[in-house]
Amino acid sequence: MNQTAYTEKEILGDALATAKFSTDNYNTFSNECAHENVRSTMMTILNEEHDIQDEIFHMMSSKGYYPTPAAEESKITETKQKHKAGVQNTLG
Repeated sequence: MNQTAYTEKEILGDALATAKFSTDNYNTFSNECAHENVRSTMMTILNEEHDIQDEIFHMMSSKGYYPTPAAEESKITETKQKHKAGVQNTLG
């Protein structure tokens, strides 16, 4: 019997992808709740899932599995300006 051993990086990558998928689903569920008690429960679970996703991301990052290079200051400024303009356009 051939048994494939997964690397830690692959396992954590799969866990991160699953956590992202879960947060997407819980976000949709919470937006579609007609009853406040159910919505509150979905929001609690959504928050917990975001915490799990954050933990996995930081674990991967600390091990060098998820490199996040520093952004150039000009790119940060540009992004802020685009976001601000978009919000202003939305608010009219």
